[in-house]
Amino acid sequence: MIRNALIAAAALTAVVAPATAVADPIIGTPPPCVGASDLAGSEFNVKKCGVSDVDQHRAGLENNGGAYCGPASLYNVLHYWGHEKDAPVGWLTTKVGNLNPKDPADFGVITNSIGRIGVDAKYNGGTNLTNLRKAWDIATKPARDAGWTTSTGAVSTHENPDFAGELAKKLNEGPLQLVYGRYKAGPTSGSLQRSGGHIITVVSATGSFGGNTIQLKLADPGRAGDSGQGNYLYTQSAYESLDVTLTKRSIKEYVPVKDDENTREDESLEPGTYRTVTRWELTGQRYVSDTTRQMVEAFNWFDMAK
Repeated sequence: MIRNALIAAAALTAVVAPATAVADPIIGTPPPCVGASDLAGSEFNVKKCGVSDVDQHRAGLENNGGAYCGPASLYNVLHYWGHEKDAPVGWLTTKVGNLNPKDPADFGVITNSIGRIGVDAKYNGGTNLTNLRKAWDIATKPARDAGWTTSTGAVSTHENPDFAGELAKKLNEGPLQLVYGRYKAGPTSGSLQRSGGHIITVVSATGSFGGNTIQLKLADPGRAGDSGQGNYLYTQSAYESLDVTLTKRSIKEYVPVKDDENTREDESLEPGTYRTVTRWELTGQRYVSDTTRQMVEAFNWFDMAK
């Protein structure tokens, strides 16, 4: 489904300049970014520097990258490990540590790399956290071949007594992928129904262990300041660090029945079910909607060591 099968696989095997071990102080306002790793006591403050903020909206990807938030946000994670930790992550001779998203000369190769992540994550009009972890395993194989160890996992908001604390501890290891659902009003009063979702990169978290709110800073591949303007599909936008608040909620979710394509009946016409689940509502100046509420459902975490 990716246009021209990654816009020619040969681009992923091109030889590029050697990596530099110099840190990239690129997330944080004002620059340079100052990291934090405070997990002592009842409160936490964790901030990762050197995380990219690549755009998902790019010419060459299906639908101009409209559903490539998962692959783009995973590229941000890989950028951190490739640039900040000098890990040899990438594909064939294409190494993330050799690429600079702010350099126009690297735009095409990075687009191909995001497309490659989509292939490895079994993109089918979108991606999910499970398959994105498999794409991480593929991109980090060169590191394991060089003696690194890697690990990854997911943490759900539901039935988790300290989601905020778990997020902070895992962020201390490396940037995270966070997924939220867009929830519209359900069939009955007070119910909510998922109508879509989005995946973003978390670079900073402050809050309290066992608390009901948490402040995050995000690298969001779908909310570039120049989105829809001029040559935006062919250029990398200015990096941004977006502030949001997560608030713990218990919601009544309506889950419709999915149609089974292998049967003659349309199961989607059958009545759905209701369940009570714990979600963390995401709010922020750039996340205002008159029709949906953003509910965080889970995050992917990633770690490497040598």
